[in-house]
Amino acid sequence: MRAILPAGRPLLSRSAVEQMLRRAKVTATVAILGIRGYYRDTMGKPGTNDRGIYDDAIFVLSPSAFVAFNANVDPSTFRPGIAVLQPGVWQYRLGIHGLSKPAAKRYKALVQADPVTVWRDDLGDDTGMFGINIHRGSNRTTSSLGCQTLPPPQWPAFINLVESELKRAAQKIVPYVLTE
Repeated sequence: MRAILPAGRPLLSRSAVEQMLRRAKVTATVAILGIRGYYRDTMGKPGTNDRGIYDDAIFVLSPSAFVAFNANVDPSTFRPGIAVLQPGVWQYRLGIHGLSKPAAKRYKALVQADPVTVWRDDLGDDTGMFGINIHRGSNRTTSSLGCQTLPPPQWPAFINLVESELKRAAQKIVPYVLTE
């Protein structure tokens, strides 16, 4: 069975993340940076951004926090019509993931606050409110139909950090910058 989670967390300096957010013109007190293909050459097929593994990175930045998390920013598989969030600056807010599921399977996550642009496999670009959430994946799969996911052991720390930092900053919307 192939490893879907790297041995360690992503390593990038606070100043490097701040610089990437500045280039994206993000000035919010609390912000999130996602890097697609962070482990592109050390996980999966070298030189390829694989699907179905946590080979990407997410960083949470605020005046009082700077934390790196392993992540997946791609769908788990290739399938015509499945969504791949495009690089850009996207707005998210605290909400509930799994609204179409029974109440016991729903949980707090980051949900779209505004439309996003996705590439749909074999179909092209599409912009709208598609439920491209930032949520918990699973231990055996990244559990993504286009969402941004974090491995279960890292999920509680991520969502609790984002929630507490948004509250501290009196901020309702968090910009999520996705880059490659």
